[in-house]
Amino acid sequence: MTIQNPDITHDLESVQLEPAQQVELNTLLNECHEYLDSCDDELITKAFKLAYVSHRGIVRASGEPYYLHPLEVARIVVKEIGMDDVSVAAALLHDTVEDTEVDLKDVRAEFGSTVAHLIDGMTKISGVFKSKGVKQAETFMKLLLSMAEDLRVVLIKFADRLHNMRTIQHLPRKKQLSIANETMELFAPLAHRFGIYNIKSELEDLSFKTMDPTGYKFIARKLREKKDAREAFIGKFLEPVEEQLRASGFRFTIRGRPKHIYSIYRKMTRQQKPFEEIYDLFAIRIILREPHTKEDCWRVYSIITDSYTPIPERFRDFISVPKANGYQSLHTTVISRTGRKVEIQIRTEKMDEIAERGFAAHWRYKEGPAKEQDINRFVSWVRDVLDNPRPEAATEFVEDFQLNLYTDEIYVFSPKGELKTLPKGATPIDFAFEIHSEVGERALAAKVNGKIVPLRQRLKSGDQVEIITGKQINLNPDWVNDVVTHKARSRLRQYIKQKERKVSDEGRELWNKRADRAGIEISDQELAKIATRLRYSSLQMLFFDIGSGVYDVNKLLKAVKSYMSKGRVDEAEAKPDEHESPATDHYKIAYDINNKQEGSPGLILNGELTDVRFSFARCCNPIPGDDVVGFISREGDIKIHRVSCKNTRHLIKTDGERIVDVSWARNTGSQFMAAIRIVGEDRVGLVSDISSLISKNLKTNMKSINVTSDSGMFEGTLIIMVDNIGHLEKVIARLQKVDGIKEVYRYE
Repeated sequence: MTIQNPDITHDLESVQLEPAQQVELNTLLNECHEYLDSCDDELITKAFKLAYVSHRGIVRASGEPYYLHPLEVARIVVKEIGMDDVSVAAALLHDTVEDTEVDLKDVRAEFGSTVAHLIDGMTKISGVFKSKGVKQAETFMKLLLSMAEDLRVVLIKFADRLHNMRTIQHLPRKKQLSIANETMELFAPLAHRFGIYNIKSELEDLSFKTMDPTGYKFIARKLREKKDAREAFIGKFLEPVEEQLRASGFRFTIRGRPKHIYSIYRKMTRQQKPFEEIYDLFAIRIILREPHTKEDCWRVYSIITDSYTPIPERFRDFISVPKANGYQSLHTTVISRTGRKVEIQIRTEKMDEIAERGFAAHWRYKEGPAKEQDINRFVSWVRDVLDNPRPEAATEFVEDFQLNLYTDEIYVFSPKGELKTLPKGATPIDFAFEIHSEVGERALAAKVNGKIVPLRQRLKSGDQVEIITGKQINLNPDWVNDVVTHKARSRLRQYIKQKERKVSDEGRELWNKRADRAGIEISDQELAKIATRLRYSSLQMLFFDIGSGVYDVNKLLKAVKSYMSKGRVDEAEAKPDEHESPATDHYKIAYDINNKQEGSPGLILNGELTDVRFSFARCCNPIPGDDVVGFISREGDIKIHRVSCKNTRHLIKTDGERIVDVSWARNTGSQFMAAIRIVGEDRVGLVSDISSLISKNLKTNMKSINVTSDSGMFEGTLIIMVDNIGHLEKVIARLQKVDGIKEVYRYE
């Protein structure tokens, strides 16, 4: 991309905008004055003009002029994140240095060092996402370092990604899946950590809509269908509460909105329940207007619990103990007069803005040391990730990183009453490493609330924890599966690697001695070939098994002699006896081909009927009508997965270059296996009724039925053969009408 005049930055005042662009600029300026504390109109105007002129003649995949993208990013920064005018200018210019001939030094001369610094940070981290960098630990370091230097860089990046997700439908399907997966894996968890709930929720929903459009549309339709009933229930539920609040002199706003679509989907899959069985689909939020304070939130809580019975274990006080991202609110769940559970959140206007905008709200509400303290609290978490040992495998680092971003939090205390925030599921081992690395390394036992407990015990909010330490390092490799913090997990992995290297060195020494006695000389390169033929992923893994006594060094000697005399390893030596090494080729197992089809007209690859060999993944059993994606195996076959399959996201993340766009032919001429889950009241003749309905009435081949009964209730799984998704939905709809059946849904 090139601009018409590279020196345009020196003459921006003379640029005359067309009427349409002038209207767009005026709209942006009006929004800045409405949502920002202060706005430098001249700065914003110059930035808009440069963005418009430098991208003139360039269009996006949608066909729209390119300058509309930075304009929309700037509007998100203003209206939905609410930062400052410097950030707005940087948002307008965030693509100029990377995509046009505008130079960073020209931007610095015209707009100042802060704007130039933000644009430079955006340019640097954009490379993290354009390459395969999201899978590499070093590129994450770049991202984290940019966050540590100025959080606004990443906040603008959120706005950039949000607009890209809003317009993702114009991209090729393969690119859509890659971007949506990356958004779900990194951007949404980061937005969660920043406390920007509105952005986080929309990123999740847009990613879900892209990756599983059928699932998204299903839940959206169900929410629309129940909208009137939901609003009527909320209105009736709130009548006594609103009456009491007004009588007590409160100024308030009440919002009752459904939870976002992806969170509902997550509950359905986690609990293995259909939509109708998910009851907490919405939350009521009571927002107290200024000048009400946090003390008033407790008074409102008292009024609510006077009208409705609270569920004690569902109460959360995030006002006294805010979340790490600054979130404050009272949460309670009460029982309505019809027996329905209702979640209520109580907060002030200021708390609500911080809840929606997270750290970005600090630019509006705080100045000087107070703001710096809150921002530094987050930056210290970033630096903590940077300063601790990183696992050698980039994927392990990414998993730890995301785990610390997205998990819920608990609050525990040291013996002296110091508060520590830990991820939900943390153990005393995590707490020990949170205190100091040496405490974690030398931990012998733990006291929780004054009682000795196992170091692996899960902690709860409010626990007081004391770590008993010894003089020597006391790390246990088995702890790696119990800890949840990056600091503890990375140190344990480092310790495990050290032990593995030591065992591998011992195995190498055993081999060297055995080879010397046999008078054999062989290079590591040749030994590595033999290790591969013995089904080890590396020579080091072979030496590890020898050092740990799993693989006999004399068997390696036979394999080496066989190789040196015949140029191959005999079958006998190639099998490590009843032991299959941890280094076995799991890739081959993951892509085990089943139900192989050759030349079937059932699949369209890249827009054309294919005669490429393909098969259907057992983990998700796709059927015509499902949204599907293909993955090319090492053998050149294509494995077909449903886009919503739990394994699809992992494959996109780890082997995204092997994705292929696939779709169903109109008429496949084949039948496909599908599973249905049924739950209901047990009765005589139920199985017979189900079998008769499917086989006789619906003319559907039933491969198996497995039903268990307990206390008058039954659960069962049906395996049937269907033509397509419409056929499956017809079967489910008819089963729902069978007497006694309460739930019917497709089973994963």
